[in-house]
Amino acid sequence: MSEGIDKLQRDVAILAAMSNEMEAYLRSDVLFWHIMDATMPRLTLGGYLMRQHRLLALEDLLDEPTRRVMETAVIQYNQALVEKIVRLEQKIHRELEARLRQWGEYLRDLTKDKRAANYASMVETRAMLEALVGQLELPPYQLDPRVPQQILLLDNNLRRYLRRGEFIWPPEWQPAYPESVYWWLYGEPG
Repeated sequence: MSEGIDKLQRDVAILAAMSNEMEAYLRSDVLFWHIMDATMPRLTLGGYLMRQHRLLALEDLLDEPTRRVMETAVIQYNQALVEKIVRLEQKIHRELEARLRQWGEYLRDLTKDKRAANYASMVETRAMLEALVGQLELPPYQLDPRVPQQILLLDNNLRRYLRRGEFIWPPEWQPAYPESVYWWLYGEPG
């Protein structure tokens, strides 16, 4: 099995673990929630939504039992959102602030070393920003109009350093990330 498919299957397990704790997470004030399983990344809406986007776009690559686990996780996530519009907006805006800061710091590091290490993993932060904004662009949610402007400023900074090239994540994932939207996944700083 390829690395990309292995990672998708891991994403399904992470998505399921995150959706299991989503209700409690949304009620809490914690932004980076520790999941019971210590082998899992911390639960954030950005981490959840990034994986959900990828898995829904690539569900044909999953076997039937794995696809059912994913579908159950998505249903559980949607149920956790019921009557939590304001809570979700608040949590996403807090995470957007944190992710914008994190991504901005990484891009500042590029000014010191244009070959910044780990771009393929660090760009997950940009993918989370895209997923978070995408959630708040859906009705009935409200996106703070300053957020797209902040992302644009950071994107313009990245464009100065990004050398256009091949898709940097596993090739099986490329259909989930068209270059017209996810241009920052097509090349590396240099």
